[in-house]
Amino acid sequence: MSYENVIVEIGDDHVAAITLNRPGSLNTFTAPLAQELNQALQELDANNQTRVILLKGAGKAFCAGIDISGFSTKNVMEYRDWIECMENPLVTISRMKKPVIAQVHGVAAANGAGLVAAADLAIVGENARLGLTAINVGLNCIGPVVPVSRSVGRKKALELLFYGNLISATEALNMGLVNRVVPDADLEKESRNWAAILAQKSPLALQIAKKAFYSAADQDYYKSFEYMNEAFARLCSTEDAKEGISAFLEKRSPDWKQK
Repeated sequence: MSYENVIVEIGDDHVAAITLNRPGSLNTFTAPLAQELNQALQELDANNQTRVILLKGAGKAFCAGIDISGFSTKNVMEYRDWIECMENPLVTISRMKKPVIAQVHGVAAANGAGLVAAADLAIVGENARLGLTAINVGLNCIGPVVPVSRSVGRKKALELLFYGNLISATEALNMGLVNRVVPDADLEKESRNWAAILAQKSPLALQIAKKAFYSAADQDYYKSFEYMNEAFARLCSTEDAKEGISAFLEKRSPDWKQK
């Protein structure tokens, strides 16, 4: 598929990159951008050459939320369809087989912060700022706060939701919203290296781990163990599990078959 609002690149290192490409509008979400991002995520998830996906923004910012110039007079049903379109990529990430890493610079606000939280992992530049800012224009971020709350817990999520402040990269790291903070000048290199290292792991093991993690998240404690044990047993029966153990014992690099 050809895109106008995102750029898709597939590397030889099994890492693909999706770049939000509305730099003049700080990569804010419109319906076309949301639809293209959702489609790109699904296509890369089905692409055999891709094992890990980097998600980043063009220009000065990662993503400053939703383009409110598209906020026109609608009825409740139309607003629901509109916001559901904007949130679809956040949900899609959790349903994908492959890991998604957010590479964040500049501002990640409102739906942009939700996109960071929805990504499986996040690496950010040291001068990045993140926040659930919609309260400042009389709206709220009750969609993005869902993945945010899963990362930082109830108290911090409500603080971000109620006050609408942009927090620093260091504060985001300390509260568990992101995984790593690096110098801005090194962000591109460090993100790619981090993704490439992950892409060297067993694709099947990563995919089973991700699916099991999200599936077990809402189950009770004991059911979670049962589900995870079943997932691990299925993984043990794969060719890649046998190959990984053999490679370790033989002190060589594994040759993943993805089956």
